[in-house]
Amino acid sequence: MGRGPAWHATGRFLIWSDIPNDECLRMVEEDHSVHRRFRSPSGFSNGNTFDREGRQIAFRHFHRDVLRYEPNGTTTVLASRGPDGAFNAPNDGVVHPEDGAIWFTDPGYGALMNYEGNRTAESASSPRPFIKEAIYRIDAGGQVAKVADEPFKPNGLCFSPDYRRLYVADSGKSHYEEAKNIIWVYDVDGARLSNPRTFCDMEMGGKSGFGDGIRCDEAGNVWVGAGWVGEGYDGVHVFAPDGQRIGQIRLPEICANLCFGGARRNHLYMTASQSLYMVPVETRGAHFC
Repeated sequence: MGRGPAWHATGRFLIWSDIPNDECLRMVEEDHSVHRRFRSPSGFSNGNTFDREGRQIAFRHFHRDVLRYEPNGTTTVLASRGPDGAFNAPNDGVVHPEDGAIWFTDPGYGALMNYEGNRTAESASSPRPFIKEAIYRIDAGGQVAKVADEPFKPNGLCFSPDYRRLYVADSGKSHYEEAKNIIWVYDVDGARLSNPRTFCDMEMGGKSGFGDGIRCDEAGNVWVGAGWVGEGYDGVHVFAPDGQRIGQIRLPEICANLCFGGARRNHLYMTASQSLYMVPVETRGAHFC
């Protein structure tokens, strides 16, 4: 399954992860050619993003860390443990432009199955591989802080256009009966999060699927990769800033993640079960990747 698309604005290319095949692929905008093994092995990386210097940051399942690829070909592990111990398996992340801090989620899916990482002995008896699933922040000095742990399994995340809100998809229903398929929203107060609340519910027409990767457009609408339900539901769901569903892109397969790209950030790229989709939209992504 394709995951973690990220757009490199200067290089004019898209990268994304194929977790089971342990690789990262690249698509060049000029001719839409796809190149495999851009990163191989990739450490079963899931989410990807770029920092303000254009360096790729990967959230890796197998090594349970956050890795940065340097321009000279070397790599730097930015974080492999938080204040409560080693991570479960980092999943997705975003970069704040003001201070370069990296915010990311740690739901632990990569430690629950070999298909997406490295199944641990602990996963046989618990859906929580090592520590409480949570959201973290790495500051410019490399210090890691846990900023929230209300979601059962925090998954995709994104900032609002003004960076005053952080949206987080909760896919905890996959392992916790009491969890709900919702998108959380927090207020961003510097290096902290506050006022956790439900932004929207993924229920539609009596059916409820998982929200996974999410991105905001310039108007503050939240675009959610969704699925695990079937025809008429799987694809992308679009929610207005007040949490009301205002649109849907239906796909014939599960859409895990998405991002805006292209020279004008008005192409929506969607990574699905076995395919990469693109559609031009009459809006633009709020952020550069």
